[in-house]
Amino acid sequence: MLAETICSAVSAAGLGIAAITAYRRRFLAAARVAAYALVPLGLVLTGTVEWLAGTAFSPVAWAGFGLLGASWLLFTGTRAVERRKGGRGERATRRERSERRTGAAERPDAVAPEAAPPTLDAGQRRTGKGAPADDFSEIEAILKKHGI
Repeated sequence: MLAETICSAVSAAGLGIAAITAYRRRFLAAARVAAYALVPLGLVLTGTVEWLAGTAFSPVAWAGFGLLGASWLLFTGTRAVERRKGGRGERATRRERSERRTGAAERPDAVAPEAAPPTLDAGQRRTGKGAPADDFSEIEAILKKHGI
């Protein structure tokens, strides 16, 4: 009952300030003040203030908040332990087991250790791109030209 009275008084004061602001011909600011002033009254009329007041003084509600906090601590604690292990949680072990069963442990996009180094294709040969030493010689020539 007290919370509803306070919210109604705050709304009335805000609407009074909005009226004074509109009298000074600042209509946009007055509309904003009126919008903010109507919020507490709307909360009272929807019953939100009564629900909040009942929740704030209810031991059952606080026990529920305590259980939510304990649940959050368990979630964050298990995530921290999982990260310290290097991300090898239950999901990773399940994935490893399925890969071992299906033989999919080797990735198709991985390079074999005995693979040959890549060679230049016809397009690269035509453009005249040579070894990196050629590129550095050009750079050195430019630097010597400028006296660097």
